[in-house]
Amino acid sequence: MEKVHVLDHPLLQHKLSILRDESTGVKEFREVVSEIATLMCYEATRDLPLQAVEVQTPVAKAVTHQISGKKLAIVPVLRAGLGMVDGILTLVPSVKVGHIGLFRDPETLEPVKYYCKMPTDISERDVIVLDPMLATGGSASAAISFVKEYGVKNIKLMNILAAPEGIARVQKDHPDVDIYVAAVDEKLNDHGYIVPGLGDAGDRIFGTK
Repeated sequence: MEKVHVLDHPLLQHKLSILRDESTGVKEFREVVSEIATLMCYEATRDLPLQAVEVQTPVAKAVTHQISGKKLAIVPVLRAGLGMVDGILTLVPSVKVGHIGLFRDPETLEPVKYYCKMPTDISERDVIVLDPMLATGGSASAAISFVKEYGVKNIKLMNILAAPEGIARVQKDHPDVDIYVAAVDEKLNDHGYIVPGLGDAGDRIFGTK
């Protein structure tokens, strides 16, 4: 799975264990989701191109490197994806933010878009789609499809937890998309929850459990 990047850094794994614990309260859960997003963003942006620039240090002139004008955008999938936004803005404060709202049709079980708002120049940007849980993969795949409709060429998907079924679905529908996850869990249960997982990320982020 060369397009799947499992980020097994000790700090990530430590924070993930806090999220999994059912006794973790809303405030701490929300803070740790944001911290994990910051750490994951560090890895997901590792391939940003650099350009050489000359700066004057207090001692001498130096040739150093800056990001070469690469434009980024993040697109959280409502609502749980919102929990990852601030953590990324901590590292990349100039990034633009789009939003996609999806719900699952109770009869067809297919994702339906109810809200979509993108930066006007989204087609010129590299996009990271954010959703803490990659379960069946249906919502993530649909969100990626909607982003592609805007002419975006380079898309990454960032999830905190993934099930093998979700990874397989995204890879089947979007083989060009790199997936960044902190852990790949065992399976989905009969209700579509990741096992062992961490429960419903949206409910735990926003206190609606």
